[in-house]
Amino acid sequence: MNIAIYGWGQMGKLLVDTIDNSKNLNLVGIIDYFSLGKESRIVEALEDLSIVPDVLIDFSHYSNSIKILPWIMANNVPTLIATTGHSEEELENIKKASQTVPILKATNTSLGINLITELLETLVSSLEDWDIELIEKHHKKKIDAPSGTAQSLLEKINDTLTSKRELTYGREGISPRKKEEIGVHVVRGGSIVGEHSIIFAGEDEIIEVKHEAHSKMIFVNGALKGAAWLSNQQPGFYTMKDIFN
Repeated sequence: MNIAIYGWGQMGKLLVDTIDNSKNLNLVGIIDYFSLGKESRIVEALEDLSIVPDVLIDFSHYSNSIKILPWIMANNVPTLIATTGHSEEELENIKKASQTVPILKATNTSLGINLITELLETLVSSLEDWDIELIEKHHKKKIDAPSGTAQSLLEKINDTLTSKRELTYGREGISPRKKEEIGVHVVRGGSIVGEHSIIFAGEDEIIEVKHEAHSKMIFVNGALKGAAWLSNQQPGFYTMKDIFN
C-alpha cells in the first residue's frame, strides 16, 4: 500500500520509521513546507508528489485541511485526518468532501480510547444521577485544550445522558458544584503523552475509567490500521469506531 504523510512532526516521523520498516507499506512522500531539505522524500505540496498514494495520513495541523480537501477529491485519495481543533464550519467542509472520497476523522487513533468511548454508553446509562468529572493531561507543547479526545468523550457522555449537562472548565474561588454539570480539567506539562480519566462519583462510591498512553506508537499503529481499512471503503465520513467494530 502506497502512503503519503502530511506533516513531519513527532507523529509524522514515527509513521515514516514504521512504514520504512514494513514489508507491505511504501512511503511515496511527506508533505511539509517547513521541513524542506531535511529529508529526501519531503515535498512542499501535495501537487509535488510523483505518485498518487493509495491513502493519505494527515498528522499536521487542522488549518491544512483547506489545502488537503480539494486535492484528495480531485485525485480520489482516501484520507485519514488525525488533527484536532477544527471549527464547526471546517468539520462541515470535511463531511462534504467525504461525499466524494472516503475520509476517516480521528480525534484519537488508539484502540484503548475507542473502547472506552464505547464503554461510556453503558456506564452513563446506568449512572445517570451520578456526578461526572473529566481530567485530561498532555505534554506542554499541545496547543488545544481540552484535547480533541476529551471533547469526543464529553460529546459521547452528553449524547447518552437523558438531559445534556453544562460543561464547567476548572474551578476557582467559591464555586459550589451544580447537579447538572460536568467538570472538565486540563493539565499541560512536561512530556506527558496523554491521559484521560472519567470519574463517576456517587454516594459513598466512585467509579473511575482511565486511559494512559505510554508511547505515541499506539497512535501510529492505530493510524496505519485505519489507513489500511479506509483504502478499501466507499466515499463516506468514518470514525475509528467503524474500524474497531
